[in-house]
Amino acid sequence: MTDFANRLISWQKIHGRHDLPWQNTTDPYAIWVSEIMLQQTQVAAVIGYYSKFMTSFPTIADLANATQDEVLQHWSGLGYYSRARNLHHAAQTIMDEHGGQFPQDFDTIQTLSGIGRSTAAAIASFAFHQVQTILDGNVKRVLARHFAISGWTSSPKVEKALWQLAESLLPQSDMVAYTQGLMDLGATICTRSKPKCTACPLVSSCLAQQQQLTAILPTPKPKKSIPEKNTTMLILRQGDEVMLVKRPASGIWGGLWSFPEWDDSVHQDYTAIARNQFGVSTTVDAPLASISHVFTHFKLHIKPQPLSVNQHALQAREANAIWLTIEDALGAAIPTPVRNILLELSSTVAA
Repeated sequence: MTDFANRLISWQKIHGRHDLPWQNTTDPYAIWVSEIMLQQTQVAAVIGYYSKFMTSFPTIADLANATQDEVLQHWSGLGYYSRARNLHHAAQTIMDEHGGQFPQDFDTIQTLSGIGRSTAAAIASFAFHQVQTILDGNVKRVLARHFAISGWTSSPKVEKALWQLAESLLPQSDMVAYTQGLMDLGATICTRSKPKCTACPLVSSCLAQQQQLTAILPTPKPKKSIPEKNTTMLILRQGDEVMLVKRPASGIWGGLWSFPEWDDSVHQDYTAIARNQFGVSTTVDAPLASISHVFTHFKLHIKPQPLSVNQHALQAREANAIWLTIEDALGAAIPTPVRNILLELSSTVAA
């Protein structure tokens, strides 16, 4: 066993995290769900979602038999909704092609929707005690600092070098403690800013610490200007009910319920849009305060435009539109900006 692995394992057993809801189990389903939720999301944000999700879908069969709307409803607010769609699809694949049993073969695990090499390694390590290496963002940061590796860690050349390095450090036993130790070290000690180097079990051999490179490594992603887009969300409302439309399966917020959107780059006659698109007569109310939402690749500025509706005569071609009370809409599978708008509407109704 390498000295790196030995020190990490010893530290994790004493100082690591041991009481997270998805720990202390070898159930691959529970581990899989947690790993997908934790992608690009902090542990504190995941805990509540995880508990609710596992209560509603306690087995792979329960998840596979659920509707996509039900799954997305449990994911609403967690973001990166393709993770939920992939999870649902993979559960159906496991039921159809693997007899309802989560596969143990490492290569087979990676064929499931939404599971890449690092996620497959985490599942294989925790559930099946296989010797496989993970390489998520936290681990990249730990390795880049400890071995003073410069360059953006997600560039092909640097990432390839990190995979080779990570494989060379693997122990042949104590894989659960080692894998969890890498995660814990990156999440709690070797953090992006203000790392707690004095508490690190690897500080004595850390090249970034020795060379005073801790604040510089890992090398940041090359900056690019983020495009900005503008849209208007039409809030068709009658009393305490609002109209939502289901978004296409692909694209942002795929499969979620949202307000209908229109490009606001040119002036729009919103009453005409409501009449022609939805067959309703409306009056234009004062717009709500604009909000912004940042995605991975662009920033979206949203102008919420309420329209008071006199009747619900939706045209047949808009079969994907529904009317819900604000309270029921808040419980549906909706993106975060829509939730925030509904909460503002709810406060005005209550007032």
